[in-house]
Amino acid sequence: MTDPDITDLCFLLCKFDLYGLQIGGWEDQEGIKRAAKEIVSELIAQEESAGIKSDRIVVGGFSQGGALALYSALTLDKPLAGAMSLSSWLPIASDFPKALSVNKNIPILVCHGDSDTVVTPQVGLRSRTRMAEFAPNITSKIYRGVGHSSSQEEMMDVRDFIRKCLPNL
Repeated sequence: MTDPDITDLCFLLCKFDLYGLQIGGWEDQEGIKRAAKEIVSELIAQEESAGIKSDRIVVGGFSQGGALALYSALTLDKPLAGAMSLSSWLPIASDFPKALSVNKNIPILVCHGDSDTVVTPQVGLRSRTRMAEFAPNITSKIYRGVGHSSSQEEMMDVRDFIRKCLPNL
């Protein structure tokens, strides 16, 4: 692929329960780990069987999907090109840095609207701060006036990030 296209992205439902995002709150750790293994790892395996090397794959998601993308990227045993998290957080943060995989240095894009009332900017900031302790290659973007949604500016940043992670061969 010479130019990443939004139509090449895959949209899936996450399969783990969400009980809140408060500090120290209960998380469906078993469900998150199962989803990382059964959904994300399987998607990567499908791409590999189609001839795409794992280091040419960027995982990403919005909200709960962004949480799954971050957790998966940081714990997978296959090298990835990058990870994106939009209006999201790092789940099971207590697993890190112990759970880090070969992807500890991959580029990570973290985007958040400053008016998000579902996954508040404070939750996003807490995750970025935590990840900065063990994942040095994070780019963080805040979008003025954006709630728990996306914006044209954010989508342009996503496009640019994918292009950076997947340069032409």
